[in-house]
Amino acid sequence: MEVGPTIEGLVKEFKGKVKLVIKFFPYRYRDYSRIAAEAAVEAWKQGKFAEMHELLIKRSPKLDRESLIAYAKELNLDIEKFVKAIDNQEGASIIERDLKLANEMELYVTPAFYINGVKILGVRDYDYFREIILQELKSATKK
Repeated sequence: MEVGPTIEGLVKEFKGKVKLVIKFFPYRYRDYSRIAAEAAVEAWKQGKFAEMHELLIKRSPKLDRESLIAYAKELNLDIEKFVKAIDNQEGASIIERDLKLANEMELYVTPAFYINGVKILGVRDYDYFREIILQELKSATKK
C-alpha cells in the first residue's frame, strides 16, 4: 500500500480544513537518503518538490548522485543550481532542523503523521486517517 495517494485524497476531500506539512527525515541507515533529501530541498526551492518527491519514492532505491541529477533534468530544474546545491549540501540547515524536530518528537520511523497531536506511525488506509480527521474536526467545533 502506498501512502501518497491516500494523503492526496484526504487533502482533496478536506480541502480548506486540513493542511499537509512535509518534513525532511533522511533515514541514517539507508544509502543515499541524505543526498536524496538534499535533492528534494533543492527541488522545493525550484518549485518542483511534489514532482521530485514522487520520483524519489517511485525510483527508490536508485538515489545515487547521477540518478538524482537525471531526475532533476527530467523535471527541467536548473541543473547547475541543482548540482551545486546537492554537492555543497545547501539544504543542510533545513534538513538538520527537521531531524532535530523528529528527535524531539521521538520519531524514529517513516511514514509518521500528526493530526492535531494524534501520532500515526506507518502506512494506514484512507478510512483510518479519515476517521481521525473527522473526530478532530468534530472536537474543534465543540471548543
